[in-house]
Amino acid sequence: MMSSMFCALSPCRLVFGTLYPAYYSYKAVKTKNVKEYVRWMMYWIVFALYTVVETITDLTLAWFPLYYELKIAFVIWLLSPYTRGASLIYRKCLHPLLSSREREIDEYIVQAKERSYETMVNFGKQGLSIAATAAVTAAVKATTTYCRVSVNEVYLVGLISIA
Repeated sequence: MMSSMFCALSPCRLVFGTLYPAYYSYKAVKTKNVKEYVRWMMYWIVFALYTVVETITDLTLAWFPLYYELKIAFVIWLLSPYTRGASLIYRKCLHPLLSSREREIDEYIVQAKERSYETMVNFGKQGLSIAATAAVTAAVKATTTYCRVSVNEVYLVGLISIA
């Protein structure tokens, strides 16, 4: 039942949580309406956090009655122009939190970028080393097999000519 409920509500989340806001974000950018632009930017920031939290709660709270319906209602509350839920969460919770931790977050991102570059270089070196080893091994096996075949052919030719 849970999986069928999830499948039925997934298109709702896609339409209400992503496509509808994406279209209105496009319209805000197109018309250069700063007020609407800020509104939709706040929505996307809150929706990104919601998506992270949702990943965890889907694993732990999916058994809860009406869980999926509550998720859809929450997304609609976030984007409703009457409730302005995303704006409320952003202004009361996220903005103060992000402002107080902005320097730490920026430092962490810089460190992550540096480590990711170093990690990719190391993976690249390891990949090239493995590929070179595999190529040499394959070449050695092919040469050894060819030499065995040649020696056996000579031996067989010798046996045939003796007989």
